Amino acid sequence: MREHDFDNEPTSRKIRKRRFDDEPAPARSGRLTLDERARLARLREDAYTETAIPGGGDRWSTWDDAVQGPKPRPDWVLTELAAVDTELGVLKTGKEADVHLIRRDLPDTGRGSLLAAKRYRSDEHKLFHRDAGYLEGRRVRRSREMRAMESRSAFGRNLIAEQWAAAEFTFLSRLWSAGAPVPYPVQQHGIELLLEFLGDDDGVAAPRLAQVRPEPDELRDLWYQTTSALEMLAGQGLAHGDLSAYNLLVHKGRIVVIDVPQAVDIVANPRGFEFLARDVRNIARWFGQRGLDPRAGDPERLIADLREIAGLP
Repeated sequence: MREHDFDNEPTSRKIRKRRFDDEPAPARSGRLTLDERARLARLREDAYTETAIPGGGDRWSTWDDAVQGPKPRPDWVLTELAAVDTELGVLKTGKEADVHLIRRDLPDTGRGSLLAAKRYRSDEHKLFHRDAGYLEGRRVRRSREMRAMESRSAFGRNLIAEQWAAAEFTFLSRLWSAGAPVPYPVQQHGIELLLEFLGDDDGVAAPRLAQVRPEPDELRDLWYQTTSALEMLAGQGLAHGDLSAYNLLVHKGRIVVIDVPQAVDIVANPRGFEFLARDVRNIARWFGQRGLDPRAGDPERLIADLREIAGLP
């Protein structure tokens, strides 16, 4: 060969890897957090495994890769790695997270349970527009991560989603262990929480308090249950931070507190007592509008009681 045979060849060239026809184009650039990268790798591994997932399931159990719920665990929690998860539909969509219904089964045993899969959004959505106030008193791992979160880069948004998922899991674990009426937190895996499903065996979710039209006696009972739940939170030094009739469920006649990622440490957060008082006034207003006797639902008296329970001066 002669030297001029190579005159028209570039010295270096990027070779673009061809995508298959059914392979989606990349959504957008940006680094993923380690937890999210591991979660997506596991999903790809399940999708391309040579062994079909039993029973038409959508993935193998992610239990071994997840942060696991507190002990003692309820008997219905499946910890076997041979369990499979099947997607059954969407229970709720929101600005920060969507909740899906899944079933985790152990094939050929008849054992299984319904779970609520809460998946925080990390892309294309503005996450927690009020998060600055809630984050006071919390620690972030590294200044580089804090800068990424403040700039709302793709990497930063993913960090925010994981931080809120981890915060909710931590608060639920703490409250469940203390006996508070919250769903059992099964596991946290990246931006996904698996929680106890509160509803019937057919997958119909328990109604939110806002959807209930209670009779006077039932209304009074639900108010006392709500105040008891708030006392348990205050006993743990916490305020819900965003309490309303939309994040209280009524499951078999019992109040259950949900959606606690923004729970506030009443002592460590400078605005902690402000959040607590706002929670009480918001929920007392709802009960009052439904006909609760003002003497029973006096918000200022309850705020004073909670302040004392939390040990605030």
